[in-house]
Amino acid sequence: MTPTRRQTLRLIGGAAVALPALGLGLPALRTAVTGRSIDTVGRIAFTHRVQAPPLAESRFDGEGRRVFELDIRQGTREFIAGRRSPAWGVNGECPGPTLRAARGETVLINVANGVDEATSLHWHGMHLPPTMDGGPHRMIEPGATWSPTWRIDQPGASLWYHPHPHGKTAQHLYRGVAGMFLIDDDDTTATSLPHRYGIDDVPVIVQDRRFVDGRLDPDEQMAGTTGFLGDELLVNGVHSPYLDVVTERIRLRLLNGSNARVYNFRFAGGREFHQIASDGGLLPAPHLTDRVQLSPGERAEIVVGVAPGERVVLRSESPSTGSGFVQRDGGSDRFDVLQLRAAPTLAPSPRIPERLTDIPRIAASSAIRTRTFELAEHRINGKRMELDRIDVEVRKDTAEIWEVRSGDGTLHSFHVHDVQFQVLSVDGKEPPPGLSGWKDTVLLPPRTVMRLVMRFTDYADPDLPYMFHCHLLYHEDQGMMGQFVVLEPGQRAGRPPRSPADGEHAHHG
Repeated sequence: MTPTRRQTLRLIGGAAVALPALGLGLPALRTAVTGRSIDTVGRIAFTHRVQAPPLAESRFDGEGRRVFELDIRQGTREFIAGRRSPAWGVNGECPGPTLRAARGETVLINVANGVDEATSLHWHGMHLPPTMDGGPHRMIEPGATWSPTWRIDQPGASLWYHPHPHGKTAQHLYRGVAGMFLIDDDDTTATSLPHRYGIDDVPVIVQDRRFVDGRLDPDEQMAGTTGFLGDELLVNGVHSPYLDVVTERIRLRLLNGSNARVYNFRFAGGREFHQIASDGGLLPAPHLTDRVQLSPGERAEIVVGVAPGERVVLRSESPSTGSGFVQRDGGSDRFDVLQLRAAPTLAPSPRIPERLTDIPRIAASSAIRTRTFELAEHRINGKRMELDRIDVEVRKDTAEIWEVRSGDGTLHSFHVHDVQFQVLSVDGKEPPPGLSGWKDTVLLPPRTVMRLVMRFTDYADPDLPYMFHCHLLYHEDQGMMGQFVVLEPGQRAGRPPRSPADGEHAHHG
């Protein structure tokens, strides 16, 4: 019996699939079973205009806090013209609105859960108390509101938010709950770079999805070696996107918001651009390059120049995943991602400064210990995640070196909550310029060893932990995650709640 289109997709289980919205049917789908890679280069029409996600509205309360109201809701979204798909979103947007606040401000974010199951919202890359982090111990029940508040104290950066429920992070992110969280600071460099939001400073949230008859399945299977790999891309929730450019240079805040796919971003024709920032903020100096590779959760800010009237295509071409097709990790896939359409006349842009910021280095000699973390077989150091187990105890106001490696021949990544770290070495060598700044997530191809140095400051809690985990979300959900607590001198680790329901409750409105 000839398989149906849906059956064919299930047979593939996360490997390369064809491009239904581009008119490729079952014959092309069957090629995926034999190992053919996805390749949309030259096949995307770029018919839909994409814009920066809207800025979230905010107000100041009587205590001087900047207050945001976020509402997680279920609805529908027309990703493919004429076909509406069920989706989750924030404040009616999918992805959600961009939160923006300044260093030194105190924020209060009221997160209302309007869907029919418990979820959470994690502030990825943010330095904040563990009670405000939004990890799996801070679940928001249906109909409840969670109201974290904290003072922002870290350099200007492109952070983001997404759900983090234990065992369901991949599914909840895939349904559409995600958005950017931008931090501004008074660094004088900020005004000498493109900085007008939505004009010459635009978030680019890239996510892969799979559509059946033009509709998104919100419960797509998360199977495969690395997790879900879609065959089509959305940029800021838009399919087949183009971005109007009205200035000589444009700043793109790239976010890999996918579940498992790695992107190797390049421009058609090999055009060079400047990478100016990584996860946690500006690099020391602009890095002139023709590519930037991002694993799920990673961010990079780039500035690219355009000429009047030209059209330039941003692509992802064959990322260096290190494990090959047999692992079905998307390493041979190629995508047209986004077209930049320059206006006939462009407003002038300032030149990029030769120096961007001074980053205080954390000396390896200042670390009080070195820990080793091996990611293998859905475990870290041989252990699967347990909500009531503390895996690591660290002392406040100390630095540590964490040596992380992939130990099972499979692609992994490594993300640490609360801190921004610095990369000391990659396989014993000096890190490349793109890893010279603050990071919170790194890619771990098979056999790669990274040495990371980090300092734990400000917040201590013996009972409520932060997370460290693989950010390939299928791996995280299967148990490739651990917990650490930050302790004051003399404190001893407590015991976190076994169930999220035993933790601090969100209140019902």
